[in-house]
Amino acid sequence: KILVPESGPAVGSFGDVALDKAAAQRATKFLAARDQAHLFQILDFAPELTEWAESSILFERLQPEPRLVICGAGHVGAALARLASLTGYKVTLIDDRADFVVRDRFPDDRIELIAAENWNDAVRQAIGNGRGVSVAVVTRGHNEDEECLRAVITTDADYVGLIGSKRRTNIVLHRLREVGAELEKLRKVHAPVGLDIGAVTPEEVALAILAEMVAERRGGTGGSLSSWRRESGWEKRNK
Repeated sequence: KILVPESGPAVGSFGDVALDKAAAQRATKFLAARDQAHLFQILDFAPELTEWAESSILFERLQPEPRLVICGAGHVGAALARLASLTGYKVTLIDDRADFVVRDRFPDDRIELIAAENWNDAVRQAIGNGRGVSVAVVTRGHNEDEECLRAVITTDADYVGLIGSKRRTNIVLHRLREVGAELEKLRKVHAPVGLDIGAVTPEEVALAILAEMVAERRGGTGGSLSSWRRESGWEKRNK
């Protein structure tokens, strides 16, 4: 077996230096394509290695346990925390209002609750190195959004989303740019966060947010699975 990280040298060996090198190069392309698993014939990516003509290698993507850090424990944040926990995320819910992050509201002990005295410190500590971490900024106002997002964009979180209308999110992003936030970091923020499913209730908004996060993590498009039927002309052929 060989373990090929997204950055850094490969670890392990198949006992053949040439195969190790070819497999590591193919693994880099595999990771970029965002597939979860694929069985490759060795000759497909290393035709010169004829001695391996009858062999294949299974490439699998290994991912850390998905984590979700939610800034804001209001209606949407609460709904998102509960839904994400049900779908396998390790959830950290942060709010600067201590009475919003109590076990009476969230009996699920898989949801970590943090009462923040300082948004910056609490958010950065919760995110850590950012590997496998999604962040949803769903606070109660511009100022809190800005404070949280300022902390978030200093990390390497895999996904960052900011709730709000186009106008509200533009205000926050513009303010951060004015105080020196890197444009490249701001470009990566999903704002407004979520897929367009016509969400109205807090639970529906939470679903839209989580759907986008999963699509981002799994390499999905966020489109309708049935669209192929219309695009392929299936309906015309079956009239």
